[in-house]
Amino acid sequence: MRLGGSAAYLCNASSHSELSEAVKWAKAKNLPIIMIGLGSNIVWRDEGYPGLVIVNRFMGYQPFSEDKENYYITIGAGEVWDDIVAKSVEAGATGIESLSLIPGTAGATPVQNVGAYGQEISQTLVSVEAYDLSADKFVTLPNSDCSFAYRSSRFNTTDRGKFLITGVTLHLMIGNPSPPFYPALSHYLKEHQVTDFTPKTIREAVIQIRQAKLPDPKQVANNGSFFANPIVDQGTFSQILADHPDVVYWPTDNGQVKISAAWLVEKAGFKDIHDSETGMGTWPKHSLILVNEHAQKTSDLLKFEQKIIDKVRQLSSITLQQEPELLP
Repeated sequence: MRLGGSAAYLCNASSHSELSEAVKWAKAKNLPIIMIGLGSNIVWRDEGYPGLVIVNRFMGYQPFSEDKENYYITIGAGEVWDDIVAKSVEAGATGIESLSLIPGTAGATPVQNVGAYGQEISQTLVSVEAYDLSADKFVTLPNSDCSFAYRSSRFNTTDRGKFLITGVTLHLMIGNPSPPFYPALSHYLKEHQVTDFTPKTIREAVIQIRQAKLPDPKQVANNGSFFANPIVDQGTFSQILADHPDVVYWPTDNGQVKISAAWLVEKAGFKDIHDSETGMGTWPKHSLILVNEHAQKTSDLLKFEQKIIDKVRQLSSITLQQEPELLP
């Protein structure tokens, strides 16, 4: 977002020894510690960060084929995520091709249980390697210990800040993905007469969809989708449907209903908005993308965000939840 204050201290870490040394140094000075990747999903407060920011530079891509079908990859957490997707697709593996072009590093994917177009990282993740700040040692956490849910995990809820992720291991399958696909993806494939469903064709379709509606964070200051799609019970959904028959929604496996946050934002009147008071706006092609047009402070962003939240709550009784982390 190009906003927020400065860090008191910052360093890179690319090995176990470098990370251990950085943690030891910060703890000796009683400083808070945080590890980041590319920062694409972070909003920094105006006050800055009073401790040590460690930039994740753990690299590596180590594939292992158990047999002709099962394909495993151990990945350094500092690797650019889309590069990992590209390599896996090139190997003919399916499982993460719909997560193409998501900005950030591999180590960030378990934190928010990154998902898009019908795939989530929790569906393929075997384990997470991390430094446990409370135990002062490196640990390996299996998928079952990560408490994955929609856009969440133990890493951004109960154990937020406890683990510094250094690597992830994924289990993909050699072969082709099969329908049904996510509605937006299915529509694109049908519209462009794509009938040969391979990891490569699905990746190419997702890239085209994303590039058509989402701004490149390197060019336009944004954090991607700023609000998560809210999940509501049947009672709440019935009331929303009665008030707004045009609501965009998806049923979930547990009987609840996922409401389109983009629909809520647009319904609240924030489609392609340019707010002169805060210097913030919404991206013309996707109302969930909050863009820093000429904001000077994080407080400007938060003020604009609150305007949207208040109007959506007034409209639907739903309180939108921010996706990017507000730090510290």
